[in-house]
Amino acid sequence: MMPVEEGAWRSFRFSTDDLPETARVEAVRELHQRAALPGEIEPLEPLPNCRLRVDITKHALPGLGIMSGVLAGVRQAARSRAGACGSEDDLLLAINLSGRSIARQDDTELKLENGDAMLATRGPAGFSIIRPMPVRFMGLRVPRDILAPLAGRLDEAPLQLIPRGTEALNLLVVYAGGLFTAGPPQTPLLRRLVVGHIQDLVAATLAAVRGGRGTPERRAIAAARWRAIMADIAAHLGDCELSAAAVARRQRVTPRYVHKLFEQEGLVFSRFVLAQRLACARRMLTDMRLAQRSISAVAFEVGFGDLSYFNRAFRRCYGATPSQVRRSAERNDWPC
Repeated sequence: MMPVEEGAWRSFRFSTDDLPETARVEAVRELHQRAALPGEIEPLEPLPNCRLRVDITKHALPGLGIMSGVLAGVRQAARSRAGACGSEDDLLLAINLSGRSIARQDDTELKLENGDAMLATRGPAGFSIIRPMPVRFMGLRVPRDILAPLAGRLDEAPLQLIPRGTEALNLLVVYAGGLFTAGPPQTPLLRRLVVGHIQDLVAATLAAVRGGRGTPERRAIAAARWRAIMADIAAHLGDCELSAAAVARRQRVTPRYVHKLFEQEGLVFSRFVLAQRLACARRMLTDMRLAQRSISAVAFEVGFGDLSYFNRAFRRCYGATPSQVRRSAERNDWPC
């Protein structure tokens, strides 16, 4: 078990993969009591006569909980709404990325196959999800009071199936999955944006299966496009020809659309790219593993075609020249 604390972004990792099978049952039974995010991981109960595997990563921010991984040989039980504390009054979305899960609530039973998802509120009796065989999954929790203005009234309805292929669900999986591959955003602003985008995508998913249309869908599409554009910029940061027009061509949208997305986030494309390049250069200059790389090589590697411009922009941003930043890092790197 490995907790990680990063300000408002909290992460938690647990895996039985390195444990002998004889020790896995006890470790899973202790998980809920020892969890770094108390109340944010539903209890896992080992199933008899099933091979047990738990390998999960959980991220928690204000307004969002998201977990992904592999579960096998377990039953996950969600408390009833009456038995849950106020912070647990969430809407839960379970996505079956691969494998089969069986969900039950009162007299309702759902079988989730590859790509299916399930929407659930805790209800008067709670609900459970059984995974006898390995299932790769993603689960999201969003507070009801935050989601209700986006998705409309959230009734205490039975479990609801969201079939694979639902467009909003597909966008949600791609967007949220980036948090487990690329890692958490590094600034509070980006973290707030990510939470808002995922909340919109969840609302759009609900609206799609309930027949609703309108603002959540439009916001969800924009959120997915935004994520794709961020990934595009990161992948091409070292390209001196990186521009809104180039990104637009690769993403099959117009340059105006790219600029509009940035405007909606209170950003300017060119300034954002410049800031990302300077931040990348600073990380390289303070990494002693790259101490032999010349400053000009660093500048060109992060996409600057003019060394003088790089030096001026770097000093304006950080109040020191690239050489001064590197020397300071070298001094701090030596042991006392």
